[in-house]
Amino acid sequence: MVRAGRHAKEIMIPKISVSGLGDYTRNVGYKTGSIDFSYETKTFGYDRGIKLLTDVMDVEEAGVMDCFVQAGAELERTQVAPEADAYTFSQIAGHAGVSVEAADLSGAKATDVLAALRKVTNAMDEAQVTPGLRFLFITPTLKGVLDDYSLANPNMSNRVLTRFCRVVEVPQARFYTKIALNSGDSEKFGYAKAADGRAINFMVVEKSAVIKFDKHVVSRVFSPDELESLDSYMMKYRKYGIVELLDNELAGVAVSAAPAA
Repeated sequence: MVRAGRHAKEIMIPKISVSGLGDYTRNVGYKTGSIDFSYETKTFGYDRGIKLLTDVMDVEEAGVMDCFVQAGAELERTQVAPEADAYTFSQIAGHAGVSVEAADLSGAKATDVLAALRKVTNAMDEAQVTPGLRFLFITPTLKGVLDDYSLANPNMSNRVLTRFCRVVEVPQARFYTKIALNSGDSEKFGYAKAADGRAINFMVVEKSAVIKFDKHVVSRVFSPDELESLDSYMMKYRKYGIVELLDNELAGVAVSAAPAA
């Protein structure tokens, strides 16, 4: 039901609400309610790419397929995936209406982390957020604290973790409330934590609250015959997409991050 927007770089997301139930009477019948159907306009905000060059002699010595298969895999593993994760989490944490709970958990005990998670799940349970679609994203350090606690205290409750359909560990280097995407000028590529960004401890996301869509992903290798000024092979990569939240589903998002410096 998603539609193209009226302008370039836009999509329109349906937002639907309906009236509740009323009394049914045998002489009158049904009460009359309404369906409120409207669209939210969202803008594609992620447009990133790179072209990689390698001299034809280097390719011949390495073997063309081996060279670009390995280079492509390395690009995805070390650059594309980390940046895509960092962008996704920062967009969610920075979305208007999402409150970020400040908590210093750098030296926290497992009981502190469990209490923070229980506070989040209680709030979501009361807001009727579907438990079966909640994802917990958490740093490996804090997940390790919970794992060690469970092993050392088998009789102590950590059942709050059953309130999530999946627990995903996210390295701290990808887990900030705000990042800066480097333009590639002056040989500065990739991303970095923004000056006013904060390290995220954990994030709980209900799947249906998130709009995450890659509209255009392309990767292609060009031979030296296709390049006019270089005796090189070239690989180009581009990714164009959107990470957004549905404005009427914000109860399904909770973020805990370190206090501002």
